[in-house]
Amino acid sequence: MDFIFQPWAWYIGGPLIALSLLLYFYFGQNFGASTNFETLCTVAGAGKVSDYFKKDWKQRDFALMFVVGLIIGGFISSTYLVPNQTIDLNPTTVKELTDLGFTNVGNQYFPDEIFGDDIYTSLKGFLILIISGVLIGFGTRYAGGCTSGHAITGLSNLQLPSLLAVIGFFIGGIIATWFIIPILF
Repeated sequence: MDFIFQPWAWYIGGPLIALSLLLYFYFGQNFGASTNFETLCTVAGAGKVSDYFKKDWKQRDFALMFVVGLIIGGFISSTYLVPNQTIDLNPTTVKELTDLGFTNVGNQYFPDEIFGDDIYTSLKGFLILIISGVLIGFGTRYAGGCTSGHAITGLSNLQLPSLLAVIGFFIGGIIATWFIIPILF
């Protein structure tokens, strides 16, 4: 069981991702999470509100299995595979996060300052969630996919739009980390 609790080396994780991609390619499918959200919206009847969702969801029934697997896997890992929440962080990172106002740095995966219960019930937290959700939803559709779709599937297919999207994701992440998050928190 200790093997499951430890981080896996690149030579285990990399081939597992490659095997997954080969199976996706073999069956003529693309890997990505945002398209699965689109499929769930289609199943839920969003086609009645927007023509964008008027699609045959049965052609993407594998996507529903992927989402169910994500939910089940997330539940299993968060319930049974997290022996402790302690994270071995670089002391400089701990100091920088503490200077930003984060407490309990390195003692939990999800900081209360971002994921605590009072964040969801405050006006500021609610607005951040709504605006972030809209921006992420719009951005993934505008970019033609999400980080997993572009960075894993698109780059492995040597697609130039995926390379440009991944570069944009990194630029956006840097801007959020150095400018937006310090202002918000």
